[in-house]
Amino acid sequence: MSDDPESGAPRTDAELIEAARQGDAAAFETLYRRYRDWTVRLARRWCGNDTDASDVLQEAFLWVLGKLPELELRVRFTTLLFPVVRNLAWRRRKARRPEVLEDAPESAVADDPPAHSDDLAHVLGSLPEAQRAVVLLRFVDDLPLADVAARLCVPVGTVKSRLHQALRLLREDGRTRRYFLGDP
Repeated sequence: MSDDPESGAPRTDAELIEAARQGDAAAFETLYRRYRDWTVRLARRWCGNDTDASDVLQEAFLWVLGKLPELELRVRFTTLLFPVVRNLAWRRRKARRPEVLEDAPESAVADDPPAHSDDLAHVLGSLPEAQRAVVLLRFVDDLPLADVAARLCVPVGTVKSRLHQALRLLREDGRTRRYFLGDP
């Protein structure tokens, strides 16, 4: 099914934004449907649960809707949406867990193994927010360091430092050491 009834071709994100700016509700709905799954997956990484991720989805698109009058898409829509989703998700998570600090000490990784078998996910979840974001963007999304820096709006040196610290914590944790040493 096409987005553009006249040409039969899918409309670009920029065309959808422009149409939505002109009051075309269907264009905004198309944009929402196109990116809702991506937004929820991204939000779930930082929120840690589906309920908060769904709330972040709604808040992110309300933000886009509020910005429509002056919004001109000069980058990919995901590039525009990424920091919005990240910030909304981090705020939501910090509201639930105010003791989590961006530069948490090494003790942020617990010594007791979790009750479930997914040790890597548990330890990743216990990393400070900024370090977890770098690890996920670099290794899950397979982004080069420069792209990670652009997405997070920080210098490449900061990305390298956060990645180094996160990997050090993961290497030192008994639950994830085997991923680095090749132990069974």
